[in-house]
Amino acid sequence: MKYNQATLNKIEKILDEGEYVVRYERGTFQSGYCILEAKKVVVLNRFLDAEARINTLVDLIPQLNINFDLLTLESQKLYNEIIKKPGKETEAPNDQQELDLK
Repeated sequence: MKYNQATLNKIEKILDEGEYVVRYERGTFQSGYCILEAKKVVVLNRFLDAEARINTLVDLIPQLNINFDLLTLESQKLYNEIIKKPGKETEAPNDQQELDLK
């Protein structure tokens, strides 16, 4: 994944299509972001550069409740790429392995 404005725009488009609002604000975010889940708003520290914004959004997207069917084909491909990144797997495979061992 390239760390440039075009990539950031594509990631922001996923959130937009998923009915989330991305805002860049000034604040004391210890992690660089804040999620207002009830209002579907993601607030990022406006002082982050493009690379930090991309990394933060890539970390956040798996935590958000995004309706896959609302995404365009291009956004679905990028969404799947983000979800399947190494280290982003869910706990389900580990739970299944434990069940098989018993």
